[in-house]
Amino acid sequence: MGDLIDVTTVAEGVARIQWQGEPTVDALRREVATALVEHSRVEALVPLDDRGAQRAATWAGLLKEGVSRGLTVDGEVADRVVYARVRDDQPVDQPEGFRSLLNSFLPRKRAISQMLVRDPEGRVLLCQLTYKRDWDLPGGVVEVGESPRLAVQREVEEELGLVIEPGDLVLTDWLPPWGGWDDAVCLVFDGGTHEPAVLADVVMQEREIRDVRFCTLDEVDELAADFTARRVRAAVSGAQPYTESGR
Repeated sequence: MGDLIDVTTVAEGVARIQWQGEPTVDALRREVATALVEHSRVEALVPLDDRGAQRAATWAGLLKEGVSRGLTVDGEVADRVVYARVRDDQPVDQPEGFRSLLNSFLPRKRAISQMLVRDPEGRVLLCQLTYKRDWDLPGGVVEVGESPRLAVQREVEEELGLVIEPGDLVLTDWLPPWGGWDDAVCLVFDGGTHEPAVLADVVMQEREIRDVRFCTLDEVDELAADFTARRVRAAVSGAQPYTESGR
């Protein structure tokens, strides 16, 4: 074991690797491989602001798992980026293993799918949500590995009990970080035109939906958050395929 690298057993089958200075990537890789002979997992806890150590952990074949907050490491309480490799991970020199490594640290963006449903008078279907005061278009967060088109159909069926086939994508709206949320991309799909009588078929999911109704654009401005109202107007106009916070 090199002078700059230390590997210790911290739990059954779990080794923790740490280093000082700038050991070579080859040296780190060797120590990780050696540790995996007797352990099923090797992990490293790297400071948030140490970009060099994060790069070293990555190119040593350790996958980024996330951030552990409030850890006590060497008597210091701080957040740490967790990197780890388990014995069953694909080798990094294989295509699948290399893609998994890249996938562990490349940026990911939250996706939201919504549906623009209108009545013959041009009013827009809005939902009053239980977890915020503002009204919004029906829809929700796209699950990991889920198609945005399938996500909006699923959300509308789960929240309102309506089975509506999504049509064309009418708007892509980028949402900047806000109120504790990271940024996101909102995809608005055309839900077609339906008679107001469709409201009689609505079965609201009580945990999420308080009310649902068709609204004029002026009512949308009154009931929805300003960025939601801008998004609705942009989607209705169809003049701009891409907006940022509805602008």
